[in-house]
Parts: sequence; C-alpha cells; structure tokens
Amino acid sequence: MLAQLIALDWGTTSLRAYKLAAGGQVLEQRSLSSGIMQLPRTPRMIAGQECTDGFELAFDEACGDWLDAQLDLPVIACGMVGSAQGWREAAYRDTPANVANLGISLQTVRSLRGVDVHIVPGVIQRSRLPNVMRGEETQVLGVLQNLPAEAGGDLLIGLPGSHSKWVEVADGCIVQFDTFMTGEVFAVLREHSILGRTQQKGASFDGQAFDRGVQVALSVDGEIGPLSTLFSARSLGLTGELSATAQPDYLSGLLIGHELSALATVQRRRRNSVHLPSIILIGNAQLCARYSRALDACGFARVTLAEQATERGLWQLAVAAGLITPNPSR
Repeated sequence: MLAQLIALDWGTTSLRAYKLAAGGQVLEQRSLSSGIMQLPRTPRMIAGQECTDGFELAFDEACGDWLDAQLDLPVIACGMVGSAQGWREAAYRDTPANVANLGISLQTVRSLRGVDVHIVPGVIQRSRLPNVMRGEETQVLGVLQNLPAEAGGDLLIGLPGSHSKWVEVADGCIVQFDTFMTGEVFAVLREHSILGRTQQKGASFDGQAFDRGVQVALSVDGEIGPLSTLFSARSLGLTGELSATAQPDYLSGLLIGHELSALATVQRRRRNSVHLPSIILIGNAQLCARYSRALDACGFARVTLAEQATERGLWQLAVAAGLITPNPSR
C-alpha cells in the first residue's frame, strides 16, 4: 500500500514517527529518544551537507529513508517541536479549537532535504489563570473524529501524564481544559524529597497500596489537601504500616486520588449536577489503567481507552491543511 503522509509526534523526551497510508492507516512506526531536550549531537552528512543541527539530525534519523524512497511525501508534526524551544514556533490558537482552524494555522520549516515540515500549533485557554496544551490537542481531535457530534455533551477526555489534561469538548471543538501536574510532582517527590528516602521500587504494581492512597485522598475531600496527606507516605512507613516497596504506589494513588477528587468537584459545579461525565482516556496503557481504577473509585463509572489518537489526529489535520486528499483517486 502506498504511503501518503509522514506524521511526527515530537515531544520533550521522545519522537514518534508514523508512515501513514489512505485513511490514516499505519504502515510503519518508529520511536526514538530524540525529544527536543535530548537531540542528537553527532554530526553527519544530510543531503550532501555536513549537519550539526539536532532537529535536522533527529528528523533524518526518524524518516530519512522513508523520504529517500518517496520524496514527495508531505510531513506534519505536533508537540513540543512547535514550542519556543522547538524547531519552529507555532503560536497557540485560542479555544474553541477544532480541526479546521488548527489545520489552516500550521507553521512550516524547510528541512535540509528540501522537504517542508508542517507544525501543528498548540491551544491556549485565556482566563485569569491561562491554560495551554501542545500535542494533546492533536490527540483529542483524533478521538473526536470517530465520535458522533452529540457525544461531546456528556464527555470528558483525559490525558494522564506529567501534566495531566482534562478536556471538555462540544461540537467537535476543544472548549475548555484543566491541567494537573500530578506526574511531575510524583517524580519530584520521589527523587528530591524526604518521601523518597524510604521508598523502594517494587517488582510489580501494588494495587492494594495504590487503592489505599486513593481512598485517603477521597476521605479528606474538601477538608485538607495533598500538602497535608502527602506526609502519610512517610509516616505510614515509619509506623510499619506501609512497606518500602508499597510506598511508591501509595503515593501515586494519593496524588491521583486528589487530582480526580478535584476534577469531580469541578465537573459537578460546572454542570450543576451530581452526574459525572463519561471518560475517554488517551495515553500510556499502564498509567491509564491506574487512572481507570481510580476514576471508578471516584464515581466516574463509564471509562474507555482510545487507541491511535495521535495518528488519527495528525491525519485529519493534514487533510484540513490540504496536504493530502481524504479519498485519493486510484
């Protein structure tokens, strides 16, 4: 099957490259540890020139052979590659944002190969406390393309990670979202705080410890916040109630529990209802499994996991930008 598009998900720590055929079907994919903060440094020849630029080197490593075989392939990229620290900055677009208005806002950088790389802008929600996303918007739009238009009214799309996003959608648009720095705070606490001193990485996930952390967070909902409960990750170890290997999963459950408790409160207030929306999760399967477990405990009863959201989103944006045609003649 003939390739029609190269799609790049280029973040801070990793670069994923997809070679896509008609309809966004994945023909081949690769994953490199060449995010924008850890680009290659070893010079090499590209298009007859010695190259030292990290973005060029990573791009060539990711898909140079694909372009050698089929030079006319258009290229689209999302993620931190479009940030101020990226290859070319793609300014944020305001909410509400959809495939159409993001697709006509791509920024272009010409590579040494003479191939244009089209970069997707991020999305900004302007308010007293502004919120931004870069890369997640593509995943959300990839999920929305396969949903009926009316589905957005009772739907929340979650993207767990270092900076977890919870996105409200309507009429095919991203209209509002919240960010929780849960994953990054977990890493900082484990690696740079007193809580990490007594913790040991377990051989496997400790579901009992994780559930205990979630329940502690839920039990103090509206009374005290994580700055108070966090110390229990140490004190329960000191009293012998949590083993060293159980403490990391307890801390994970505690932080995720506080995140989801706050999320439930916000959703009930915005909707003026005790009813909680359905959830679609996008992201790492193991992390989504933790969130799904905690969401159930928090009263979010309908949780599903999306697949290939990034590839679908990049395909749709390329169509909207006119880089490819959705149904090419054969």
